[in-house]
Amino acid sequence: MVEAKSIWMDGKLVPWMEANVHILTHTLHYGNGVFEGMRAYKTSKGMAIFRLQEHTKRLLNSAKIVAIEVPYSQSELEKAQIEVIKDNDFKNNAYVRPLVYLGYGAMGVYHKNAPVRVAIAAWEWGAYLGEEGLEKGIEVKTSSFVRNPAKSLFGKAKACGNYLNSQMAKYEAISCGYEEALLLDENGMIAEGSGECFFIVRDGVIITPPNDVSLESITQDSVIKIAKDLGFEVQRRNITRDEVYIADEAFFTGTAAEVTPISSLDKRIIGSGTRGEVTKKLQEAYFDVVYGRNPKYSHWLTYID
Repeated sequence: MVEAKSIWMDGKLVPWMEANVHILTHTLHYGNGVFEGMRAYKTSKGMAIFRLQEHTKRLLNSAKIVAIEVPYSQSELEKAQIEVIKDNDFKNNAYVRPLVYLGYGAMGVYHKNAPVRVAIAAWEWGAYLGEEGLEKGIEVKTSSFVRNPAKSLFGKAKACGNYLNSQMAKYEAISCGYEEALLLDENGMIAEGSGECFFIVRDGVIITPPNDVSLESITQDSVIKIAKDLGFEVQRRNITRDEVYIADEAFFTGTAAEVTPISSLDKRIIGSGTRGEVTKKLQEAYFDVVYGRNPKYSHWLTYID
């Protein structure tokens, strides 16, 4: 990780290396906390955060789901994120990570006696799955881990504890020589990647699963809207693993992953084994949007003065 200058903690900016917490921080032990991930892009008009309002709203929704009362309003959190970007004066694209967590002051599983803390960090970060992956695609493995079922955990919350499931799936995939994991739901249908939404293309139709057990993805929503504007038919329906094997194209989307092609799943080559034409068009259109080159979507960008 590339260190930055400062991190916002509970209403004030502190030096990066001084943004510390106590070892008995409640979230560290029990996993109840929520976070967001968003990107700030270096556009021709300066730094701009992509879909700041939607990400901040989802952060607050996540906190509501896991019964954490956030001591800041959406407006205050948005201003704080802008302040972090300004203060760090990034020269390249950055990733923004707001975190609502339970701090030091109470132990035990019951969480309501622990103080609520809020931090916002940002740092320069390139392509999550590699620059080469954006062009050539990545190799993916179907995970032996099932996505957290809705009867067990809250899939609509971007909660810290949910990501142990993702972490183990990612570890397994990389240990087996792949670059990313694809998780099924408890019914054997494709859910999502370890931190990305999943799409396939068949006969020119773009298909992506419903969010029954996964996060309501802002990037997935963005790509669906962009695809429809480009004239593509988009279907939201269940996808089986074997349907992916015979798809023409497949790709992941996410704040970190952006639009990343998938070259193979479980050693079955997908399509031509590289970035397909539909994926390429969506990828180029997506980057036009986030870099401010498509005025239709200018409302998705919050420019930093």
